[in-house]
Amino acid sequence: MPTVSFRRDLLFEALGQEYTEEEFDELCFEYGLELDGVTSEKMMVSKEKGEAKAGEASEEIIYKIDVPANRYDLLCLEGLTRNMLVFQQKMKIPHYKTVVPIRPQQLIIDKAVEKIRPFAVGAVLRNITFTQASYNSFIDLQEKLHHNICRKRTLVSMGTHDLDKIEGPFTYTAKPPNEIVFRALNQPKETSAIELMELYKSDNQLKHFLHIIEKEPLYPVIYDKNGIVLSMPPIINSHHSKITLDTKNVFIEITATDEHKAKIVLDILTTSFSCYCKDKFSVEVIDLLKADGTITQTPLLAYREEVIQPKWANNIIGISISGKEMEILLNRMFIKSEMLPDGRLRCIIPPSRADIIHACDIYEDIAISYGYNNIRKRIPNTSTIGYQLPINKLCDLVKMEIALAGFTEGLTFCLCSKDDISDKLNHPEGLNEAVHIENPKGLDFEVARTTLLSGMLKTVANNKSHPLPVQVFEISDVVLLDSTKDVGARNERRLCAINCNKTPGFEVIHGLLDRLMTVLAVKPTNIASAPLEGYHIRKFEDSAFFPGRCAEIVYNGTVIGKMGVIHPEVLQNFEIANPCAAFEINMELFFSKTICA
Repeated sequence: MPTVSFRRDLLFEALGQEYTEEEFDELCFEYGLELDGVTSEKMMVSKEKGEAKAGEASEEIIYKIDVPANRYDLLCLEGLTRNMLVFQQKMKIPHYKTVVPIRPQQLIIDKAVEKIRPFAVGAVLRNITFTQASYNSFIDLQEKLHHNICRKRTLVSMGTHDLDKIEGPFTYTAKPPNEIVFRALNQPKETSAIELMELYKSDNQLKHFLHIIEKEPLYPVIYDKNGIVLSMPPIINSHHSKITLDTKNVFIEITATDEHKAKIVLDILTTSFSCYCKDKFSVEVIDLLKADGTITQTPLLAYREEVIQPKWANNIIGISISGKEMEILLNRMFIKSEMLPDGRLRCIIPPSRADIIHACDIYEDIAISYGYNNIRKRIPNTSTIGYQLPINKLCDLVKMEIALAGFTEGLTFCLCSKDDISDKLNHPEGLNEAVHIENPKGLDFEVARTTLLSGMLKTVANNKSHPLPVQVFEISDVVLLDSTKDVGARNERRLCAINCNKTPGFEVIHGLLDRLMTVLAVKPTNIASAPLEGYHIRKFEDSAFFPGRCAEIVYNGTVIGKMGVIHPEVLQNFEIANPCAAFEINMELFFSKTICA
């Protein structure tokens, strides 16, 4: 859940009432939010930049509020307070409208951007009045959207410009970086795009976005009628068109690789701040001239109808209220509703509520407005008896046996770095079957693990102070690419055990494997006499293990894992000083009704 921070005094002023901390916490809870904490600007700066900078900050109280990840309309003070006022029935639901001028501003989309960022939308906020607080909120909302629905500008990026400083029509095109020359926002002089990209590599804020276009032969750029650069999306705007407190007309341009999300972002930005326009809640449209010759207008600010059955809502939520009562509850949630003659409820979804996709989303709003604490607990009408999944039952039994053998269970992250499953294990091809995380939180969470061995080695490395031997094991899932599955990947339950001592202790690991097979009623077999029954090990080479000291584990003719002495280079990669031996096997191949009974 995103956490948004608001100055308490501005928040209460917008709500038209002062609250105690407990009262505001209760109001947030009733609306499905959570007051995450109360702090001050001085305390926040102190944590981030140290005590030296904290002295320059104010001690004004700041409320930190957790909002649902899909409620983009609550990411700014204007949207949050407007929704809360409607929820408290202190304000009527506003109607957002578009205004079509005689000669709308035009944004021409050139064919050159098709392979970089092919989509663009825009709008104009006409006769707007900013205060310092609303200006800061306007900028802050853009940053929050960039990090939320825009996925750090990879899907969508936005630029806002003082329309009185530029002249349309505007052209969205792409050019070689050496041909793009302009004065970037807050820069002292004009520079080329190449120089800017080099400059921003040391910028703590913008360096995270450079990878989006830096390897492209052409960079996206937006010009006005006179050839003045407005922005180089998704990196930076021009200083020439910078908005200020004196700005009266704002031109909004949004470029994207996902047109649907671009329209959502435009709707959120315009509906949130159209309240400051002279004609409140009105947004001026612009003409989009696409490369294929078609002309469309944005924003649409489209309202959508959804018709629901009150009895279905009652059954799903577990309440019993009339359709008329539901109408009142939904009106409190910013959804205009009215009863139809046949008893159904017609709901009008505003453009600011992009989170409402299906009828079930409306049922959720009814439940929030009704109050979750007011829903009476009841025993389900059906009686069911739960049972443990057989594979989980098998693994629990195996865990007990391995623990009795003197090994300690570990639990490692299912996400790891790319190096953990490739270079560190001497497996350059280790990423071939790995599921990659599109937007990782950090370098330690880049891919889903394809082996448990790397996690066990990191566990040993982090327990260097523990007396030898260090014997640990883990039974967990790995994730592997699988084109036969509907999601393109599958989980596989595995067991990995490792012994770290002054000597590798291969016999310890081999003994643990034999004990495991004994409790699973799997007999050792001779390769020549019965190659397709029981289990045996055979010579094998794996770059993660010492040459000549590695073996495959074969069960009923199928290779289910491998065991051996870990290669010294691998130990060095994981910063382990003592030798180790380990095995890793696929537990699911042991699964059978006989074993799990």
